[in-house]
Amino acid sequence: MSFPRSRRIAVLAYDGVRLLDVAAPLEVFSTAGAYEVVLCSPGGATVTASTGTVLPVGADAFAVHADTVVVPGSLTLPDGPVPDGLVAAAALLAASASRVTSVCTGAFVLAEAGLLDGRRATTHWRHAVALSRRYPRVTVEPDSIYVRDGHLLTSAGVSAGIDLALALVEDDLGPQAAREVARDLVVFMQRAGGQSQFSVPARMPRPRHDALRAALDAVAADPATDHSAVALSGRVGLSSRQLSRLFRAQLDTTPSAYVEQVRLEVARGLLEAGESVTGAARRSGLGSDETLRRVFLRHLGVPPSTYVARFRSTR
Repeated sequence: MSFPRSRRIAVLAYDGVRLLDVAAPLEVFSTAGAYEVVLCSPGGATVTASTGTVLPVGADAFAVHADTVVVPGSLTLPDGPVPDGLVAAAALLAASASRVTSVCTGAFVLAEAGLLDGRRATTHWRHAVALSRRYPRVTVEPDSIYVRDGHLLTSAGVSAGIDLALALVEDDLGPQAAREVARDLVVFMQRAGGQSQFSVPARMPRPRHDALRAALDAVAADPATDHSAVALSGRVGLSSRQLSRLFRAQLDTTPSAYVEQVRLEVARGLLEAGESVTGAARRSGLGSDETLRRVFLRHLGVPPSTYVARFRSTR
């Protein structure tokens, strides 16, 4: 079967690429059945994914012309330099494409090529700070599953490549076609909420300051106790202002925001284990059903009832 240029998708593979970053979009486009997907690499050489799986590449990225470009991520991109050949290949593919996308840390490739300058983008929550610091001209949205800014689409970690690909199918073939693909793959057509629902909210690095570490340990040990700024600072022998400055300097947050995140994580665990909304609110320190609901909506984008239906264990 031959496909028009508008249905040709180039997926840029390279040594160390995360296999699911490649496979998830490929599965969506293959299931849709209306695309010609070209797996290419810089120079056209066969590549080995992060799992050790050898991917038989079908084309040299420098000779491919496609309407849509997909740049998957790897585990090494956030911590090391982006290979020149990979950046050049992505830039050349993007030059003739009407849509340019990335999965997970593939956003680092697009950013290195200058394609995200002045635009909004996302990546895996774990690497959002690194992306923002390395590329200050990019506005990073760390909680988004995927971000669309003009013809550029970037997505969050790994499985978010499915969400991204479904969005492209919906653009091209309509919502019904995308819905049928989602049903076939047994995935959500569009996930509610952001990345926070799939990650530990207290994901800050361990602070250097002894008093700040003591404060974090106190919150973790008993989230439901009084952790107001006055109470917490007094517990670790600092003034409220000093503690707030440490939180901002080392964790880029405030004491109250941190406490709320920890309490949210506790409430999530309680709900997943079968606790009632009222019990989860009380035991986590959030207090009331209404406060719990507001916190869930603010951080996860879904009310507790929806979260429970989606994530509670049935065992």
